[in-house]
Amino acid sequence: MPERALILGSGPLARALVREVAARPGGRHKVVGLVSEGDGPALDFGCPVLGTLDDLQRVIVAYRPDCIVIALAERRGRLPVDTLVEARARHNIPVEAGTDVYEALTGKLAIESLTPSNVIFSREFRPSAFAQRAARALSLICAAAGLIVLAPLMALLAAIVKLDSQGPALFVQDRVGLNGRRFQVYKFRSMRAASGPRSEWEQDNGDRITRAGRWLRKFRLDELPQLLNVVRGDMNLVGPRPHPMSNFEMFVLVSRNTPQHGGQIPYYSLRSSVRPGITGWAQVRYKYANGLDEEIEKLRYDLYYIKHHSLALDLRILLETVKVVIAGSGVTVSDGLERSRA
Repeated sequence: MPERALILGSGPLARALVREVAARPGGRHKVVGLVSEGDGPALDFGCPVLGTLDDLQRVIVAYRPDCIVIALAERRGRLPVDTLVEARARHNIPVEAGTDVYEALTGKLAIESLTPSNVIFSREFRPSAFAQRAARALSLICAAAGLIVLAPLMALLAAIVKLDSQGPALFVQDRVGLNGRRFQVYKFRSMRAASGPRSEWEQDNGDRITRAGRWLRKFRLDELPQLLNVVRGDMNLVGPRPHPMSNFEMFVLVSRNTPQHGGQIPYYSLRSSVRPGITGWAQVRYKYANGLDEEIEKLRYDLYYIKHHSLALDLRILLETVKVVIAGSGVTVSDGLERSRA
């Protein structure tokens, strides 16, 4: 039986929780109702509004929830501490943080509810030395073995790319690595050279994908030369995908000039706190980004990976990547568009 959850709050996080729980009818939680943060206008929250924070004690007695989820937009001076302590001590009702519940439901972070203190004082955004060494050792061993075993296949793919269209077999692009360091990533070329300036988004460049490139992308084979990047130490097998330098500069600009560009990208720099990867949590959980809103959505998954980084999570991502490659059912576009050097 799902736990009957009472949600405290009526802001974005509370609404997101209601939506996510409703989308998983067989999940752990079932929302019994919501306690609003004030006497604001009546809104459709997708669940019953049982009262305000002043009514919390009455609501608990009347509805007897199995757990209480804190999703207040602002806790300072508003959190009904005495009532929650009584609910925990006298009625044995667990009290959970809304951000933790959201992460468990979705596998991504609610970055709008992530405060600077959450990042500064949390140890979770600083992967342990053991986890980093284990990830590096696994990546180095697998990449070295892969280069040896797959050398004949990579030579064949290089020949196919050359025969299919004019241009070099490999595409080289500057990317952002660990701690913001610039490095050159290697891929099999899958696009024709751009005839002029193009945007960074795939939807404006789909006409440039070659016949061989479309097939390579479908099975992620265009990424194989990045095994060399792993051996060199630029990348690991698993991690946030390295953004092109041009993307990085654009995202930083947007973050610093919110009024002019309309959308902030909070905590974007955290992506560079770990080595980038050939595959990642965002790659197996979300599609290719075709705009800033979708890029922010992928950032939620990247930050979840950084916060919960472990060898077990890396192995899970590798297993899911293998399934995508075998099925050829993953996203059909790569994360870095090929420019005039293609």
